[in-house]
Amino acid sequence: MPNPNQCSLGEVMIYQIARTLEDGILAFHGFGSPLVQIALHLAKHTHAPRLVLVAGATYGVNPGPPFLTPTSNDWVMDRGAECHLDIGELFDLAASGRMGRMFLSGLQIDRFGNLNVTRLGRERLQIKLPGGGGGCNLSCDVAHVTIWIAAHRASPDAKGRRRFRLVADCDFITSVGHRTAEGKSRSEMGYRGQGPDGIVTELGVFDFDESGHARLAALYPDVEVETVRENTGFGFPVRKDLSTIPLPTREMVEFIRALDPLKIHERELKPEERARSFPLA
Repeated sequence: MPNPNQCSLGEVMIYQIARTLEDGILAFHGFGSPLVQIALHLAKHTHAPRLVLVAGATYGVNPGPPFLTPTSNDWVMDRGAECHLDIGELFDLAASGRMGRMFLSGLQIDRFGNLNVTRLGRERLQIKLPGGGGGCNLSCDVAHVTIWIAAHRASPDAKGRRRFRLVADCDFITSVGHRTAEGKSRSEMGYRGQGPDGIVTELGVFDFDESGHARLAALYPDVEVETVRENTGFGFPVRKDLSTIPLPTREMVEFIRALDPLKIHERELKPEERARSFPLA
């Protein structure tokens, strides 16, 4: 049974993702992440009641699912939707400047918020990845992007080598951040959107400085700056007002647990991360 006086790492991550959502905007959560799915419903239940939520698999607007299902493509997740969009309408909303926020992740995330879900290997293909599914277009047009990843920690292998998920440069840029591989800024490229404004991981939260470089902004209570540095493939600045991540309230945790009784969101977390917990705010 869940401890009523503790919140899990997954529940804290959901809260951090939810905090990036503004009230009154239109937001799209894409496929596959229960952490993000729950975060949007949590935001709408708490500080953003006028949020217009577009579900990633069905394009249903403001659905009210009774519980989180094992797959985001289950039509239970569409229960109670006010209406539906088709994929062309979704991209039109972004291209016309009416999509306020989207959530993106990648097998590689670089220092400028570029994402790679296309391939590993630069000169020679090592692994072919699924691809962006329109993430490139949307990353150019959506007003703001939240990046998340639940696999920041890069544990060394038997030879002491680490495979970083947060890297200095992506092998391939699928979705764009603040600077291209050649160093051009978003404004030079003429993109409509303002790009990513945060990265939420299981070790901390980053924002981006004036140059568009990722900067450590907050830590979990059980993590130190040095731990983040040794698990990140690039050097990064640290905010002068570096803070400890705020924890969810009891009411928020009860909402998360009611929406996700099967703990589907824990599938995104490594087994060792699932054991982390914190006192409720």
